[in-house]
Amino acid sequence: MPQLVLIHGPGAGGCAASYRYQMQRFPDALAPDLPGHLEGESFEDVAGYTHWLRDWLHQRGHTGGLVLAGFTLGACVALDYALTWPDEVDGLLLMTVAMRPKERAPGSLDFRLNAAKGGEPMQKWLDAMEHMLLFVDDPDLCDELMECHKKVGPISQHNDLLTIDRFDARDRIHKLKVPLTLVRGVDDPMQPDEYELEIHEAVPGSRYIKLERAGHFPHCERPDDVNAALAELLTTERTENTEEI
Repeated sequence: MPQLVLIHGPGAGGCAASYRYQMQRFPDALAPDLPGHLEGESFEDVAGYTHWLRDWLHQRGHTGGLVLAGFTLGACVALDYALTWPDEVDGLLLMTVAMRPKERAPGSLDFRLNAAKGGEPMQKWLDAMEHMLLFVDDPDLCDELMECHKKVGPISQHNDLLTIDRFDARDRIHKLKVPLTLVRGVDDPMQPDEYELEIHEAVPGSRYIKLERAGHFPHCERPDDVNAALAELLTTERTENTEEI
């Protein structure tokens, strides 16, 4: 059985707590907190996180047979891992991901920097983080993720956005050979471009799932659907492109 590894991003608490439903469904999965998220220092590029994750896994004896799942920054790390060490990866599930720098609303970075000053700017950032969880039906999980945001803080998120926007795999994406499932929440309140479709079209045999009543964090908004996709990825391979809504 492959080893499932769940990699978080800067949203939904900014730590591994958002994978509650996946850890319940797959209790042997691993979900580390990345450096700079609760503890340690952030990396300036995706490759730094990828190397850290590989070392973390190898220290625990997981040197192959990996199924990597992630959203936003975590998805970039998973994709980079599979492109850098393809022999160690058996499958990918990527959510809310781009293979090139994203186009962000003006002021997105300053919004996080100002929040770090505290007071009203901090409250506005927390309100925005809470709004991003509007499709998460479990109030207890929402409360836990908001507490995580308070601990991780807006500077970590600011740094993560810069790191995500430095990531560009367009010149390598054609080399991806492992089974790939892409998941997009079609009701994302941020209304990002359909970056996932670009990857789907660039990777023959990939699967593309579009979920309604899901936004930036499908794994905690539509957990049953994401868990089903993970279970399939853990046990089967695909040879044809598919698209679902």
